[in-house]
Amino acid sequence: MAVSGLPPYDESNVFARILRGEIPCRKVHEDAHVLAFHDIHPQAPVHVLVIPKGAYVSFADFSERASEAEIAGLFRTVGTITRKLGLEAKGYRLLANMGPDSNQEVAHFHVHIFAGRPLGRMLP
Repeated sequence: MAVSGLPPYDESNVFARILRGEIPCRKVHEDAHVLAFHDIHPQAPVHVLVIPKGAYVSFADFSERASEAEIAGLFRTVGTITRKLGLEAKGYRLLANMGPDSNQEVAHFHVHIFAGRPLGRMLP
């Protein structure tokens, strides 16, 4: 059950379909709890999406319902990917959108990793 006030999880969203293997992705990392892949419409030279394999609509939903292993797995994976892609020296940005005011496009909790150029205060 989703967090009160949030919409129910939509099993037909694009990330659910990627997780089921219905839509291909350029995989960066996968383990029991997380899938990470390159965004098909990158907003920076490096633009990786990190998604939990569970059906979570938002960070609030994820932080309330996910297991300790899922939560740790997601955040450790973000660190693993930034090191694997050599992003630590020059820096990167993490972003997680929630809801229409943030322009969340897929209602499946996910973290964006942006890098590869000076990002400024915000992305265009």
